[in-house]
Amino acid sequence: MLRRWCIPLATLGLAVGAAVAAPAAGAGALVAAHPATTTTSHAVTITHGGIRPGGVAVHVVSPSSPRTARSGIRAQSTSTNWSGYAADSGTYTSVSATWVEPKGSCSGRSDEYSSFWVGLDGYSSSTVEQTGTDTDCDGSTPSYYGWYETYPNPSISFGDSISAGDTISASVTYKGSSKFVYTLADKTKNWSVSTTQTESGASRSSAEVIIEAPCCTDSGGILPLADFGTVNFSNSQVDGSAIGNSDPDQITMIDNSGADKDTVSSLTSGENFSATWKRSN
Repeated sequence: MLRRWCIPLATLGLAVGAAVAAPAAGAGALVAAHPATTTTSHAVTITHGGIRPGGVAVHVVSPSSPRTARSGIRAQSTSTNWSGYAADSGTYTSVSATWVEPKGSCSGRSDEYSSFWVGLDGYSSSTVEQTGTDTDCDGSTPSYYGWYETYPNPSISFGDSISAGDTISASVTYKGSSKFVYTLADKTKNWSVSTTQTESGASRSSAEVIIEAPCCTDSGGILPLADFGTVNFSNSQVDGSAIGNSDPDQITMIDNSGADKDTVSSLTSGENFSATWKRSN
């Protein structure tokens, strides 16, 4: 199955202005040179099942009916491929978070995918600077791996082996002159990798901590969300402060019928939250 890039078609959060649609890149985007500036020997273009993790938000809209108001957030929205929290009312320099890699419960009925990451841009812009991990299901077999992405370049595998239950930390930091530093660490296995990449024209208009159902099927739809159970995020920070201090948008992932694909908890201490899987499609 070929995964193509997903571009936001509409961004209409409760206090967010509309965004202009942009087309998805073609299949040729799967083939690209490895960035020369990587500082790790693990820089390999991801071809895991033909799927690349990461990408911009798709169909971010305000809920059709009001959701329960929660303290520490400015707006609540839904998306067909993102859930989590996104700060989107400023210009941002850094984002970071820690999570425990969830165990995939694989039914064996189909291949399924779930990504967990931090990033700058992508909520209402056409660039993304992001790094994170995946819990995927190859039929009945779960797999785990790390990656970074400088959209519109392909995702690159990143770091050593990852297992369910490992404590992962990740960050993306803007260093000026269009340069971004991506860092991913597995605190359980005691490894850390970092790379500096260039993303020209990045607006840095959002900073987010996200659970994602990767995109796309051959027909352009969102891929099935792997059953990750519950994933717990902590120390979610934007520009060195709790993400809750940035009045973020809380995002819930939904299917095409509007049913929740996961649930996202409120923030505690302004920087901790969890997401719980509900359905694949």
